[in-house]
Amino acid sequence: MAPEYELSKLKQEAPELDDGWWASILADEDHFKSEETSQASKPKEEKSSNKDWEAIKAIYDRDEIITLKVHACNRGGLLVHGENIQGFVPISHLVEMTNRENENSRHQRLADYIGCSLQLKIIECEPDMERVVLSERAALAGEGRRKYLFESLKAGDVVGGTVTNITDFGAFVDLGGVEGLVHVSEISWGRVRHPEDLLKIGQSVSAMVLQVSEENVRVALSLKRLCPNPWEKLPEKYKIGDEVPATVTVIKRFGVFARLEDGVEGLIHISSLNLEGEHQDLSSMFHSGQSLRVRIFHIDSGRRRLGLGLVEME
Repeated sequence: MAPEYELSKLKQEAPELDDGWWASILADEDHFKSEETSQASKPKEEKSSNKDWEAIKAIYDRDEIITLKVHACNRGGLLVHGENIQGFVPISHLVEMTNRENENSRHQRLADYIGCSLQLKIIECEPDMERVVLSERAALAGEGRRKYLFESLKAGDVVGGTVTNITDFGAFVDLGGVEGLVHVSEISWGRVRHPEDLLKIGQSVSAMVLQVSEENVRVALSLKRLCPNPWEKLPEKYKIGDEVPATVTVIKRFGVFARLEDGVEGLIHISSLNLEGEHQDLSSMFHSGQSLRVRIFHIDSGRRRLGLGLVEME
């Protein structure tokens, strides 16, 4: 959490995110959800005859809690139904389940739900796609909570929540009736190889709201913006030509990334190493966590670029 005296400044820096931003960071999320729900799909004619879309939409708009019975499961979650309604509950929206269980255990636990009744909320209602997605987790927050959150949340707010699901592209955080997405680019100022390296399911976090879209049921969150951007003061701390300690983080074909401090990494390009042989394998020379001494060649804090040269390996 940022110190209180810095928080107002950080809030003011929350960006205005346009439709292009949403499209790019949520493309993976939509793909992820479509994969989860694809196995719940039935022929359009059957689905249409079993759903009262006007009633379903009214339940969704009022953010009501309904009780539905589980009649089947697939690898992504549960298929539920009631009078004139059927839908899908993803694993990440079941209170006692996570996506990180092994496949055999997950299948057995999901099968154990069949025949049970669950209290649920509709979190996605898309008649054009013949899709109803429900959440047991959202129902815990009580009726009307989603509407309240979308009316009260605004960009720059600092909120608390619980990590409910982690994917390659980010982490979902339950805000108490609405899930927000922390895209991988908003987890840390430094390089994040996978969100699981820094976050765990069930973890409590504080985050800054970047944007709220009630129409699309989207809340974009950031963890890193609650911490000062270390790149802003980089030119004050380091000068070109300085020799400083660093730690190897990632080894690529074209060079080695090394961390100077939390959130600040630079690149030692292969061309600066004066290696013999055109196809020198850097992984045979360096390893993650290795201590180095480097010289600063180039600083571009605006683009978060740092050029380094190797002085000494430990």
